[in-house]
Amino acid sequence: MPSRRSLRRPLAVSAVAGAALAGGLLITTQSASAAGTRIHDIQGSTRISPLVGQQVSEVPGTVTAIRSFGSARGFWVQDPHPDKNPATSEAVFVFTGKETPKVAVGDALTFSGTVSEYYPGGKDAGLQSVTEITGATWKTVSSDAPLPAAFKLNPASVPGRYAPAAGGKSIESLKLRPSSYALDRYESLEGMRVAVSDAPVVGPTNKYHELWVTAEPGHDRTTRGGTLYRSYADPNGGRIKVGSLIPFSQQPFPVADVGQALTGTTAGPLDYDNFGGYTLQATELGKLTDHGPAPESTRRQKSDELAVATYNVENLSPATPQAKFDRLAKALVHNLSAPDVVALEEVQDDSGPKDNGVVTAGETLKKLTDAIKAAGGPAYEARQIDPVNDQDGGQPGGNIRTAFLFNPDRVSFTDIKGGDATTPVKVVGDHGKVTLSASPGRIAPTDEAWKTSRKPLVGQFALKSRPGSRVFVIANHFNSKGGDQSLDSRFQPPARSSETQRTAQAELVNGFVKELLAKDPKAGVVVAGDLNDYQFSPALKSLTAGGVLTDQVNRLPAAERYGYVYQGNSQVLDHMLTTRPLTRADYDIVHLNSEYADQASDHDPQVLRIRP
Repeated sequence: MPSRRSLRRPLAVSAVAGAALAGGLLITTQSASAAGTRIHDIQGSTRISPLVGQQVSEVPGTVTAIRSFGSARGFWVQDPHPDKNPATSEAVFVFTGKETPKVAVGDALTFSGTVSEYYPGGKDAGLQSVTEITGATWKTVSSDAPLPAAFKLNPASVPGRYAPAAGGKSIESLKLRPSSYALDRYESLEGMRVAVSDAPVVGPTNKYHELWVTAEPGHDRTTRGGTLYRSYADPNGGRIKVGSLIPFSQQPFPVADVGQALTGTTAGPLDYDNFGGYTLQATELGKLTDHGPAPESTRRQKSDELAVATYNVENLSPATPQAKFDRLAKALVHNLSAPDVVALEEVQDDSGPKDNGVVTAGETLKKLTDAIKAAGGPAYEARQIDPVNDQDGGQPGGNIRTAFLFNPDRVSFTDIKGGDATTPVKVVGDHGKVTLSASPGRIAPTDEAWKTSRKPLVGQFALKSRPGSRVFVIANHFNSKGGDQSLDSRFQPPARSSETQRTAQAELVNGFVKELLAKDPKAGVVVAGDLNDYQFSPALKSLTAGGVLTDQVNRLPAAERYGYVYQGNSQVLDHMLTTRPLTRADYDIVHLNSEYADQASDHDPQVLRIRP
């Protein structure tokens, strides 16, 4: 049951005179001794121990849990006699590296060692630190001591406000206010036994045997049981990650979907890592309810409706197992009811992740269209433009790009030669209407805004049942959030450095739509894809500036505005936007991936039905 942290964590080093930095472990320049201390003295009332770098001796406590796997082995010790200060944690992790500690849960002992602050992911990652003991020795005093009662995480104990504001600076030196801020509450419980009861699952089980629950069941719930991320001001502080210290041979980790719950009590020490922040490392796991909501399906379009979909197929290439192609195909045919046009994101080249100069994607797309036909769907055709090798970001060597599929029985694609990786598509007047200099074409592909990022692909379509109709679809995949500080960062509010590039990308797409409308104010345009940002973000404000585009997600009921689940937050990353002639559309986010442990992609697809 190794977690990512235990597998990847660098070994700690013992404190010596002077400063040392090993992997994620920071040790300050002190060399002293603190005898007669208790654990709450070690933890202190801020995020950094007042005794960091010092030696402590014969500190008493009870072993509450053991990590006996991976390279981050050790045990948690909690003082059964707490002080009266709610800001000071009464527990600490004793780090033993690759050595399995020779202790048992319930051992009453005294330990000695060096107080250290470990920064998961390294200090530059911007996360908080974990106070722990390195170079430890200990002496068992007795066995089978009763364990301290677990602190109950619930709406009454988790504050509504998330973190103190520090103008983007570190909050490490601030006194903890556990009754005011959720992050302070968790930090004040670092290493201590905590518990949740009848906890709703808000993030599905991942491949590392982790899931997310909420300690605030009534807060910002989605229609299907998740926790909705509605604004930067409220990151939903009740979310908590759950791992397990129980051997899987004794109790397999639950394979959970959003909408299920861990009934009864889930309890264990409160840990922290760089793959989701505060984590309840369970020594007691609640029972998983039978099932959550079933995957959704959407209706079939009517004869005079054009159905446009967007789907991030998550690094799809010929190297992808056939089973994933089959699942994607089944979803497109049955759950999405065979849309007329599909904007795809994360289509890789024909050699997949091999960085060998191949940029074509014909084989990738053929495998998908063949699977769709085998699933009973239409004989889709594809259009796309090969990128310049290794210039569009994503998995190295994968050359991910956007692409179009369309059903030629219902839709015609207007092929206009001239589109390539570096030639910008232009807007061209056409007898009172508007057309493109190239179809498919790429929008401003050499602009700095698209550096190491996917370029938007625009194509011109017509619905065959409506002669003369023209719809311009722009497939997008904006740059990722890589490099942004985490919600639980020690810097508050966290910096979102990646926003700058996405906002510049949004401005270019917005400008292109304005050019279309300048030539034909009645032009029907659909902007679709993985924009990697929220409906309330600066990028989406720039994309919709001037009222030229309507973000369809804002027309849904608030509790349905999500298509991606990250660290227990159900949120919007994929969008479909329309110009005014197409605003009165029928729009549906089809929930069939993001809430499930077993998923074909980490994104839910979306479908927009319009009358061009």
